Amino acid sequence: MDLPELHRLMLVARRIDEEAIAMQRQGELPGYAPMKGQEAAQVGSAAALDLTRDFAFPNYRDLGAAVAMGVDLVGYLSTHLGTWHGGMYDPQASRLAPVNAVVGGAVPHAVGWAMGARLDGTGGVAITYFGDGASSQGDVHEALNFAAVYRLPVIFFCQNNGWAISVPAERQVAGGSVAARAAGYGIEGVRVDGNDVLAVFEATSEALCRGRDGGGPTVIEAMTYRMGPHSTSDDPGRYRTLEEEREWAERDPVARAAANLPAEVVAEAEAHAAQVVRQVREGLIATGERPAGELFSFVYREPTKALLDQQRGSHV
Repeated sequence: MDLPELHRLMLVARRIDEEAIAMQRQGELPGYAPMKGQEAAQVGSAAALDLTRDFAFPNYRDLGAAVAMGVDLVGYLSTHLGTWHGGMYDPQASRLAPVNAVVGGAVPHAVGWAMGARLDGTGGVAITYFGDGASSQGDVHEALNFAAVYRLPVIFFCQNNGWAISVPAERQVAGGSVAARAAGYGIEGVRVDGNDVLAVFEATSEALCRGRDGGGPTVIEAMTYRMGPHSTSDDPGRYRTLEEEREWAERDPVARAAANLPAEVVAEAEAHAAQVVRQVREGLIATGERPAGELFSFVYREPTKALLDQQRGSHV
């Protein structure tokens, strides 16, 4: 994939992210986790996937990955409406697992899928997204160890955006590098400029080849920055400086890509993004409330008596 197409995808992610924040402020969305500044990390990595056999496992801040993978964005963002268990898009068809709001929770899931891919011989590789804060979770370390022991085809993609909510990375990542931890598990670790979409695409492509060829897992640490708040209820001005934000704004991944493209290409991408934003906003507003009875759907493969009793007692 070339720079114009990657920029086009990043711009869609940026504009939808901005619209989602506006919709939250307008009362259309209950809450939202902005991802402005992390577009290159997400788009560059997800765009490298082979959607006929790979699978991605996101957290709650990976809109850019969904955009790059062609996921139904109304269905994806409906997660933030609380209308369904992880969104209303089709995970199997899109190759993007349901949004996981548990910190580090998607990482073991990706390793389990990678084990299945190894057993099935599909040549598929899993990629799992998590932040520098999540890298401190026990689940992440257990997943790394399991994947390393079995040499599983999985990419551990850490978006190091500098902040675990309000705690800076240097206060919660021992050793200063998530990628360096890979050596302790005997696997490949790569640190990449997370604001350079082409560099991210290349690093992910190499990790995918390694996984397909039996080379085992890869840890990719994409060094980037969350330009906005942790969530729409957060005030980053309480824990970081304006000088820091201005410094990182000069490394804006979308502007960086646009600077290397003709003005007419950028203008066309802006027009395309505006059209997508209108469609997504209209689709979300038209979604409406889901039947309350769906709260009981797919809780278990076979509903238990207790669940059925609750459903009958709810009169829904």
